[in-house]
Amino acid sequence: MKTSTEFGRFDVLQSIPQWIILVVAIMTITFVDAGLVVAQDYEREPINYLTAFTDNPVSLLETRLEKGEAHLEHEDRSGYLKSLLKELDVPISSQVLVFSKTSLQRNRIAPRTPRAIYFNDEMYIGFCQHGEVLELSAVDPSLGAVFYTLSQEATDTPKPIRQNDNCLLCHGSSNTRGVPGHLVRSVYVDAGGLPVLSMGTQRVDHSSPIEKRWGGWYVTGTHGNQLHLGNLVITSTRQAEPVDNSAGQNMIELDSRFKTSAYLSPHSDLVALMVLEHQAEAHNLLTRASFQTREALHAEAGLNRDLKEPREHRWDSTTTRIKHASESLVKYLLFSGEAPITSKLQGTTTFADEFSHRGPRDSKGRSLRDFDLERRLFKYPCSYLIYSRSFDAIPAEAKEIVVRRMWEVLSGVDRSREFAHLSDDDRTAILEILRETKPGFPAEWYEAKAEEQSLK
Repeated sequence: MKTSTEFGRFDVLQSIPQWIILVVAIMTITFVDAGLVVAQDYEREPINYLTAFTDNPVSLLETRLEKGEAHLEHEDRSGYLKSLLKELDVPISSQVLVFSKTSLQRNRIAPRTPRAIYFNDEMYIGFCQHGEVLELSAVDPSLGAVFYTLSQEATDTPKPIRQNDNCLLCHGSSNTRGVPGHLVRSVYVDAGGLPVLSMGTQRVDHSSPIEKRWGGWYVTGTHGNQLHLGNLVITSTRQAEPVDNSAGQNMIELDSRFKTSAYLSPHSDLVALMVLEHQAEAHNLLTRASFQTREALHAEAGLNRDLKEPREHRWDSTTTRIKHASESLVKYLLFSGEAPITSKLQGTTTFADEFSHRGPRDSKGRSLRDFDLERRLFKYPCSYLIYSRSFDAIPAEAKEIVVRRMWEVLSGVDRSREFAHLSDDDRTAILEILRETKPGFPAEWYEAKAEEQSLK
């Protein structure tokens, strides 16, 4: 599911049909801005993205619907949305609103009719006013992002339909780390919802400065004197930076911008937006570590077979590829390069409280889902997605590297500049939380390694 628009405005081509303009824009962004993207390896062995068995929240819901263990109820205003959120355990408070033209239903999206996105740790759901479908992106431990639509037409047997080609055009490129994944962008948007690409565009994750975030998004919440690009509609494509967005700062309601009663919530909570930005890229890196490890091992097996080497023979190229993907994941999970927060942040919904209560806590009551929101996003900078099925599904060869590298950082053995943002208290707290709450991070392993290091 694309979470920000990437379709350009071509004022000099007004006579060309709109569908041609959109196709050209897609190709421009996908093949020029992101770099040339060729046929993806993940459509072949050993991933088999298009044909492999799916095991994600939507495929599990399909099974429950077929067995009569789940039921989706249709409502006049929002179709199956509210019922679907309940069945997939996605909180309404997670709602964020994007008004740049995006998704399969871009013609439904504009500043007066934004698209709503709802999410939890494994699901992203898109809703457009009067839309023909709900857009679903499920995180599959083996396949990464898997895309579906659910018709909004009332029927006795509602059923999600898997989508591939249209979604993968943008969600299977170098912008998503070369895997089926998610993309959050910040762009300048005009009154019609079209991005003004001449003014720039930014892919967003937790390393992005606040002042570059949320272009094309509505944002509710307070953030002190920090500036951002949310709630901004460009009135002239000839404007140059810096753009005056003083009216879009520290907004706590959106009723003056559009009819908020058309949505399940009148908010687009800034804390939810920040979690979404972190999470989308984390999912991409988890999938990339899994795919690259599986592909490297598959290629190695073929090479060993062809060269009549022992099956267990390990090539340096295999090790290098697995280490590279694993190291990138470790840095991101430990918030290396996170953009600082300089003023206290506060959302306008119950999202922060609901999110914090969803994860495990240690014997001291600490959780990786506890927020800071004064200096950084989380109090303990280690991603909560370490508890996810996607993390658990990483092949053993990569997981061993990830776990070992995390211990080296958190125990203080690795004090390189990439992890200088972690104080000794941070490292100790995260290590203690993981010892108690994350299987596969046993206290005995840490203690043995610590003793081993002390003897060197």
